[in-house]
Amino acid sequence: MNFADNLASLPPVDHLSALELLEGDAVVARIENKPGQAGSLGVYHALYQDFGAIDSVAADRGLRLYAEHTADAAAHPGKHPNIDRLIALRENGQPLAVRLILA
Repeated sequence: MNFADNLASLPPVDHLSALELLEGDAVVARIENKPGQAGSLGVYHALYQDFGAIDSVAADRGLRLYAEHTADAAAHPGKHPNIDRLIALRENGQPLAVRLILA
């Protein structure tokens, strides 16, 4: 399946305005529910629901969900920061906690 099909199969994120990724108490990323980020919000939210945090196992699943965009991110580092983060997590395994920001 491609990213659009994968995204359509994920739980809705209408109830969220954003999701924050944390290392300890430090916010390392914020993914907002807005055009250009809503797809990533859906992926990260689904990973959080399934795994309780974003670790190397969750990252591996996330990269499969991003489908064709994962290959593009690998070929063009920096172009897809939310995918780049999952690639790094899959390699180093340092988990990130998740904070949901309700709409």
